[in-house]
Amino acid sequence: MRILALIAALAVAMPAHAADKMTLLLEWYVNPDHGPIIVAQELGYFADEGLEVEIVAPADPSAPPKLVAAGKADLAISYQPQVHLQVHEGMPLKRVGTLVASPLNCLMVRDEGPVKTIADLKGRKVGYSVAGVEEAVLKAMLAKNGMSMDDVEMVNVNWSLAPAVMSGQVDAVIGAYRNVELNQMAIEGVKGRCFFVEEEGAPSYDELIYVAHADTMDKDKITRFLSATERAMQYIVNHPQKSFEIYSGTAKELQDELNKRAWFDTISRFALRPAALDAGRYERFEAFLLEYGLINEKRPVADFAIDVTAK
Repeated sequence: MRILALIAALAVAMPAHAADKMTLLLEWYVNPDHGPIIVAQELGYFADEGLEVEIVAPADPSAPPKLVAAGKADLAISYQPQVHLQVHEGMPLKRVGTLVASPLNCLMVRDEGPVKTIADLKGRKVGYSVAGVEEAVLKAMLAKNGMSMDDVEMVNVNWSLAPAVMSGQVDAVIGAYRNVELNQMAIEGVKGRCFFVEEEGAPSYDELIYVAHADTMDKDKITRFLSATERAMQYIVNHPQKSFEIYSGTAKELQDELNKRAWFDTISRFALRPAALDAGRYERFEAFLLEYGLINEKRPVADFAIDVTAK
């Protein structure tokens, strides 16, 4: 009994093993796309993996991958199309996991407007926020329907995608998120409709991914991080309403109708196996970027994507 009492006393006296710290940079302010991360944090799944994760929303959405490349953070959320371009530019980044495993991007129009098919865009205005990949995606969609960029007028709407369509400033926008802008329009009483990029000529891709420094990443910590988010994803699938309450309970601004609608529209898009890598998907998108002139040569998938759990 004395031995047991001594062991118990020592256990109380000894400090708990310190958790490994990680910094995760978001690509935008907190929103339903980040569901598995927020749920993993709130339910203690990161702590269960021996991690203390600091989640940081960026002041500049373009900065997170650059900060990871500079060794200022462990992970950043980025986009599959962007990691291809960034690696070709010489940034030491690799995809190490997937957050949203299908495109969210779509070509959005008013449901009651004049554009019933993509061919109806001929001679009309298309709004956009970022040139480059979005322009290549639109080129592919137009080409599938017998048109080119010369058949439309491009208008920079500066991230004001849904308002530009609702006001009639443009006839369509490329880059709208099907889980956000469609709901934003619906809440305003305007029904929208999406042409899905993966159905209209562009290859499918992972919308949101985790990127780490190619040379200095800590695979063990990243593996534990992905394990926690996988567990959170399973919880979200099994308990969609409760998981929304957990997510929205972290900040008052998340408790509105847009967040609620977007949450339930996003669940089916999350990666059920965040560590898993579909090398063929990355190879096909690399070929797509080459075809549309955004890169000068194809590079092997291993240059920009990795399965950190592979032995």
